[in-house]
Amino acid sequence: MLILNRKVGERVVINGDLVLTVIDVGRNGQVRLGFDGPKEYRILRAELLAEILAENVHAQAPSADAGQLTALITSENPSQSVTPKSG
Repeated sequence: MLILNRKVGERVVINGDLVLTVIDVGRNGQVRLGFDGPKEYRILRAELLAEILAENVHAQAPSADAGQLTALITSENPSQSVTPKSG
């Protein structure tokens, strides 16, 4: 990990096309950063990325009711109760 000291208004250039600017440092130590780069770059806070990844994993996990829902959707008689087949 590279650690740098920067003052308000100073910048860091990453890979020649992503510019990080220190916008403000509050009294409570909170730092406001500005990012300027190509629109193709996806810049996310780490905690937001972790939440998105967790939701993706959850969405890919098979649901216990998935078989019943599929059977209901493909059933010719939707009012008929469907029980999943085993095996």
